[in-house]
Amino acid sequence: MAQINKPNQYFNTKLYTGTGSSQAITGVDFQPDMVWIKDRTVGFDHVLQDSVRGTTKIINSNQTYAEFTNANSITSFNSDGFTTGSYVATNQNTTPYVSWNWLGANGTASNTDGSITSTVSANTTSGFSIVSYTGNETSGATVGHGLGSKPAMMIFKERNGITGWVVYQHKNTSAPATEYLQLNSTNATGDYAGYFNDTEPTSSVFTLGNDTGINQSGDTYIAYCFAEKKGFSKFGSYIGNGNANGTFVYTGFKPAFVMIKATDLVKNWLTFDNLRLGYNGTGTNKQLHPNTSGAESSGNGTTLDILSNGFKTRTTDSDENGSGNTYIYMAFAENPLVGTNNIPATAR
Repeated sequence: MAQINKPNQYFNTKLYTGTGSSQAITGVDFQPDMVWIKDRTVGFDHVLQDSVRGTTKIINSNQTYAEFTNANSITSFNSDGFTTGSYVATNQNTTPYVSWNWLGANGTASNTDGSITSTVSANTTSGFSIVSYTGNETSGATVGHGLGSKPAMMIFKERNGITGWVVYQHKNTSAPATEYLQLNSTNATGDYAGYFNDTEPTSSVFTLGNDTGINQSGDTYIAYCFAEKKGFSKFGSYIGNGNANGTFVYTGFKPAFVMIKATDLVKNWLTFDNLRLGYNGTGTNKQLHPNTSGAESSGNGTTLDILSNGFKTRTTDSDENGSGNTYIYMAFAENPLVGTNNIPATAR
């Protein structure tokens, strides 16, 4: 598998300050197909928009709301970023924001690999695809994701119904297709066949149960699918040690973005990135919670170090390092690790 040597061509974090009127956000380094925006200081909802659903179409990671339209949110995806109107959750005057940006295909294709035809924007190089489909309420229905390799993480949201987000992650217990997490919730891992029909995804399709949250007849859904790519992305799990010296997690690259969730505890999701500083003893980490509208929090000081080959927790807090507790994570690279290194036995 070829290594991605320039991760910022596929994922990038961009900070900006709102103006209260239409502004072009530049410096992303590519035309994004998915943009996730969160204000840092006020407490607006998380805003997720993508090119498959179309501009001005919003879903919120911290809500169960159906998709809605706001003409003043992201109005265009541009060659070096995006344009946002005056919507307060993306562009209130003087408010600081963070945006996380992913590159898809800059276009869509019809995918007939599954029993349900999907519309897909897939980047097989970076292992990221946006998948739109219409449910049929049939357990065992399959949907093509376009990645060409098995997804390690998938995040689903019903577009026209009030249901929770559904998350699959390949290290979420020893039988991950029987389990689920919810991005909008603090809940621990649940066991339920109604989401993935207890069936692992393949290199071409994912399988659905018949639950409303993922496969109601006639309802529309969006799925964000991720496959691991060397030097770019890692989706794994670790066991906390409850020690302030921390737990080291090997990724094989210097992370630009890390999201963590305890799977056996009722805890917030945590997101960190390399631009909202506070790492390696330089101050307090600036963390956000995808399941809440809360403003950026300093947590309990420096709780995460970003290293050249992974990350290390620096806290006894059970949100990310409880003794004996299990955590899943997703990470994207700032810089790939040069050379060959052995993966420590404690990292998985």
